[in-house]
Amino acid sequence: MAVSPKYRTFALEQLEQVAPVTARAMFGGVGLYSDGLFFALIDDDTLYFKVDDTNRGDFEAEGMGPFKPFGDDSYSMHYYEVPADLLEDPERLREWMEKALAAARRKRWSGRRR
Repeated sequence: MAVSPKYRTFALEQLEQVAPVTARAMFGGVGLYSDGLFFALIDDDTLYFKVDDTNRGDFEAEGMGPFKPFGDDSYSMHYYEVPADLLEDPERLREWMEKALAAARRKRWSGRRR
């Protein structure tokens, strides 16, 4: 679950072109937040974005799979690997990041008591 300083810096520089992002150490990886929303994570020098039913298909169409913190098929999280070339394409990155933020926002609101 290591994250190299070089990859962390690179990913944050790309994401911060879209919106302010803060990073927090998390179980050997890095949790990424924007506007108080946990919308992404980095693990093993791989970036993952929050998904739900509205954006999961984008990732699957690119052949990307879910984050599996234990490395096996027993458990996966609602975060999918971001295609590597997306970090080099600011327009597409903005679109995908906004969808991840929207998914995180929906998750936050769905969990609140009414």
